[in-house]
Amino acid sequence: MEPVGLHKKREIELSKIIEGFSKHPRYREAGAVACFVGVVREDPVSGSDAKVTHLEYEAYTSVALKQLEAIRQDMMKNPGVIDVSIHHVIDTVDVGEPSLFVAVLGKHRQDVFQTLSEAVERLKREVPIWKKEFTTKESSWVSTETSET
Repeated sequence: MEPVGLHKKREIELSKIIEGFSKHPRYREAGAVACFVGVVREDPVSGSDAKVTHLEYEAYTSVALKQLEAIRQDMMKNPGVIDVSIHHVIDTVDVGEPSLFVAVLGKHRQDVFQTLSEAVERLKREVPIWKKEFTTKESSWVSTETSET
């Protein structure tokens, strides 16, 4: 499996990412794996009393993949980091379903936690992935700068 990717719903699972790490040639050096799974929540970004029914994600695929890999490469320079995997779902995603998987394999827990957080924040700021929020009342495009996964 590639270390970064854009996927249809159910094409990627956390277990596949972890399995990929276990096959890494430096896996025996690892003491920690930290994972972030972004899940669609029903509270809308707007703060209205409507409930989110689903999100639709779109991406500028060629640029998004390059930027995901650039973030991955930068994260791999962090001390103690062995590998990083970043995968985003580009599809219609219902409430309760995962939309983002980021995992970090490292020597120590402090190495993986910091790197995991940094990778997620950079993805939100730098990668051309957009989401449209559908609620029980309306739909609208949501800025990644004012929302969370």
